[in-house]
Amino acid sequence: MLVQDRLVLKLPEPRVDALAAGHGDRWDADKGRPMRESLALSPTSDEPSDSLAQESLAFVATGRA
Repeated sequence: MLVQDRLVLKLPEPRVDALAAGHGDRWDADKGRPMRESLALSPTSDEPSDSLAQESLAFVATGRA
């Protein structure tokens, strides 16, 4: 989903950990508590958003999300 001009993705926690170190931030849904499996991708990230969106879709489709 797109929130405040940032792509928010649901990914496995280890993947969010890796991406949060330089490519975005854990998304907190404006509740002040970051979510383990949600990443708000930085607009300046060089990670390809289309590939990350496909990765997110595949993760959610597994039912483990």
